[in-house]
Order: sequence, then structure tokens, then C-alpha cells
Amino acid sequence: MRSRIVMSMLAGATLLASTLLGAGPAQAADMQTQLALAKTRAVDTQAQVAYVPAEFGTDWHDPLTAAPPIAKPKTKSCQVTLADTEFRDFTPYRGTYTPPTACGDHWSKVVLRLDGTVKGRQYDRLGYLHVGGVEILRTSTPEPSPDGIAWSVEKDVTRYSATFRSTQDVEMLIGNVVDDTYTGVIGVKATLTFYEGRPAAAQTPDRVLTLAADSTVTTPRNSERIVAEVYATGSGGGCEEFWYLAVPDSAPYSCQADKGPYREVQIKVDGQLAGIAAPFPNVWTGGWSDPFLWYVIPGPRAFDVKPIEYDLTPFAGLLNDGRPHHVDVSVVGVPEGQSGWSAPVNVLVWQDAQRAHVTGKLTLDRAGELANSSTYTPGSEERVDTDAGHRLTVAGYVDTSHGRVRTTVDRTLANTSVHRWTDGENMDGLDATWTDDESVTVDGRGPARATATHRTYTMNGVTTIGADDRLRTVLALGDRAAVVDTRDGRRTGWSRLDDTYSGDATYTLNVPRDQRHAVGTSSERYRLYGSSGCYDRSLKTAQGVLTEDLSGC
Repeated sequence: MRSRIVMSMLAGATLLASTLLGAGPAQAADMQTQLALAKTRAVDTQAQVAYVPAEFGTDWHDPLTAAPPIAKPKTKSCQVTLADTEFRDFTPYRGTYTPPTACGDHWSKVVLRLDGTVKGRQYDRLGYLHVGGVEILRTSTPEPSPDGIAWSVEKDVTRYSATFRSTQDVEMLIGNVVDDTYTGVIGVKATLTFYEGRPAAAQTPDRVLTLAADSTVTTPRNSERIVAEVYATGSGGGCEEFWYLAVPDSAPYSCQADKGPYREVQIKVDGQLAGIAAPFPNVWTGGWSDPFLWYVIPGPRAFDVKPIEYDLTPFAGLLNDGRPHHVDVSVVGVPEGQSGWSAPVNVLVWQDAQRAHVTGKLTLDRAGELANSSTYTPGSEERVDTDAGHRLTVAGYVDTSHGRVRTTVDRTLANTSVHRWTDGENMDGLDATWTDDESVTVDGRGPARATATHRTYTMNGVTTIGADDRLRTVLALGDRAAVVDTRDGRRTGWSRLDDTYSGDATYTLNVPRDQRHAVGTSSERYRLYGSSGCYDRSLKTAQGVLTEDLSGC
């Protein structure tokens, strides 16, 4: 639908989301160009909201997020369509990708765009897009209005350029059910746009590998840097979709897990622990029993699920022997035999062009004891307090054509939460924080380089059901990250991300849709700033109408 309001906007500076990975000179120049363009386009107008209804109707503003757009180079571009289809069931779309012929075979940027439409009644659905078996997008869908909505997602997929240089199979699926009740057919079009030029070599791997059917991978024998990325999501409608609310078996709650809500995504190489990470607590667009929270503004990362990254370079000496090696991903805390997690793996490899075989050795693999305490306190208000965490340090070296390079990866996880509920779960609340601190130090020819990343995820909310069957959810979510790059101990770059969502929505249960008398407000503020510039955008809604869209630093 078209927006029913005129917005007040102050267009501000734009910054690439990839700043979080540390910007090189080429990136910084690109960001500064975008910053200048944004300032040139800046406007300062004022207008009034035309109409905010007393409650939700049959139509509302199309979904949107406050996240920054992808900055696009001013170079020649070529577009290729990956898929243009509809999803009515769980049959994947399959097609063939052919590289563009008019933009060369190296690109300064590759941008994926997904455009979707749906109308009627439908649940939120999870989907993926694979090119040559490589997962380039994991996404979820908004729930539609009776009159229909449209939305879009853009993602920088330059890191998969090695896959895009040859003809590949395409597979896409957004599993769906269409029947007399759930009428929403999901239409999607996915395209890749290629921009001529050369990307920063450090950010674009030479190879992108996937695991074989037996979960093995064979890396090139001259690999000097190896990174695994895992698109880990709890989903499927069962308890693991809401894993952060799980309680120990001793507590009377609808979702139980042996030791409570702590989850940790682990990756192992030939059975040896190689990486740990805190999963992001995704909330899909039907989450917390209240779809009216999400009709316009989804929760952070809901439309663009970011992969967990593990630097496996300390294991390169082992992996470079030309043999297949097992790479296994598991989620700590999931009850045995219970499904609900998906964790596809891509393996990104940078090669030493001057060496046929890069040798090396794993010198340290030290895991601390996994602490996981989840304490149940009974009462008129039941309560579970969780305090958990883990630490892992791995180190190794590779002997490259430019000398011996040592890599040390240190990662520390922590999770604290308080979960409260009443009999019948008519009140159900959670206050939780997850931290994931990672330091990667590379010491070889020249000054030692290090990147320290501090990630913090927060969730604070409560759902209540009154005697009149009025369900109300008040919820705040946070996705934060601070990154500092140093060279020989001196800071060379930094960035901070602060993406916060808040919502408050109420509706009547157990009545037809037109009798729910739903009301709700939501807001998101996305701030990304650092040594290369800043981006700041705020959105607010009421009853499905966009009431504020402000940008500026």
C-alpha cells in the first residue's frame, strides 16, 4: 500500500553497515562519498500526519526498517534475476544463474535485492536463497494485511563474488501453507546487481565452499585465512523458536529444556572445538503472541538474518592437508531429540597465490568450563534466574610466502535472564542480556593487527492477558556492537552500532479478526557511527500508520 501520511524528514549522512567489520581505505572513501551525497540531498521540511485511526484497520503501511541503505558505487552496473516466483507450499524454486557479460568478472560491489508481496491472512515464514549451494540470504516474511503489503530487503553480497563468477544452480524456499484460512500467497523477486571495479581484497575471499553431505569440507592446500559463517536460527513454530523463554524441567511452564534457556552455537573441526558464539535472539513477525507489534517495523535482523562468523585460521595448518575434514555445528542446550534449529555453513577461504601448499599448526585450543545455572523459584509468580557463559581461546600459525603469520582468537560469552510468569501464563515476562566478546589478533610481517568486537543483545518484555481476553505485549529489543581496530596497539578505526526497537500492542483474543479492536505503537532507532562517519534514523508508528521518519547525525 501507499503511505497515508506526509512525513517530516531530515536526510542525513549514510554509512555502510560493513563499517562493523572495520573499514579499509577503499571502504572509507566510499562511505565519505555517500556522506557527502547525503548532505547534498539534505532537506528540512515539516508536515503533519494526515490520519491515524483509533485502531488497526484492514490496511497499514508497508513494512520498513531504520537500517541504512546499501551504498552503491557510481560505476557501470548489470542486473541478473535469480528468482521471480510465488510460494504456496514447501516446494523450492529451482533455476539457473548465469554471470553477467557486460560488467567483467570482478566487481566493486554486488547487491542482492528481494522484493516481496503478500495479502490476506498468513503466518510469518522463514526462507533462504542459495546460489551454487552457498547460502546468500536467510530471511523471514512480514504478516500481511487483508488488502496486501509489499516489502524489500537489500544485502551486500560482495563476499560471495567467487561463486558468482560461474554458472550456478539457484534454489530458494519460503515454506508456506495456503488453504481456506491462510490465504496469503508469497510473491518474490530476487535480483543481483553487479558494479564494475575491484573490491578490497581483504574482504572478498578467493573461494566460497559449502559442506558435503557428510559435513566435510576440503580446503585448497594454500589457504592462509579461513572463516566459517553459520546462519543459525531457531524456528519452526516449536519451543526452540522461543528458546530464550525455556525453563528447566522442574518448572511448570509450556516450554521446558533440561537446563533452561542458555543456547550456544558451537563449531567443531574433526571433533575439536573451534568456535563458540551467542545466537542472536531473533523475534519473527508473529513473535510474543502479538503480530500487531510488527506489522510496520520488524524486530532487528528479522528480514536479513546475519550469519555468525568464526575465524578458523588457527586450524588452517590442519585443514590444508588436501583431505576432507569434518565441520560440525551444534547448539548447546537443545533437549536431545528436539528439532527446531537450522545452521547452514559457508566456508570462506583466502589463498596464498605464491604458494602451492601453506603449512601451519594449531598451537592452542583451550576452552573454559561451560557455566550454566538456571534456578527455579516457585510462588504465585513463578521465576527462573539464569546465569551462564563460556570462554574459548584458539591460536595457530601458517607459514606463508610473506612469512609466518600467527592468529589468536579469544571469545567470551555470557547470558543473564530473569523469566517471570503466573499460573496459566496469563502474565509472562523476560528480562535478558547476552554478550559475545571476541578478539582476533594477527601477528606476522609488520605490526600486529587486532580487532576487538563487543556484542550485546537485549530483550525486555511482558505479555499479559486480562479477564476480558485483552492481550497486551510491551517489548524492547536491542542489537548493539562496538568494534575497535588496532595496529601495534594503537587504534586505527572504530565503530558503534545501536539498533533498538520498542513496541506496545493490545488486541482481543478468540474473536474474528474484525472484532479484535487492536491498537499498537512501535518505534526503531538505528545508529551507526565511528571513524568513517555516522548514520542515525528513527521510525515511529501508531495503528499501522508511519508517524515519524527522521534522519540525521
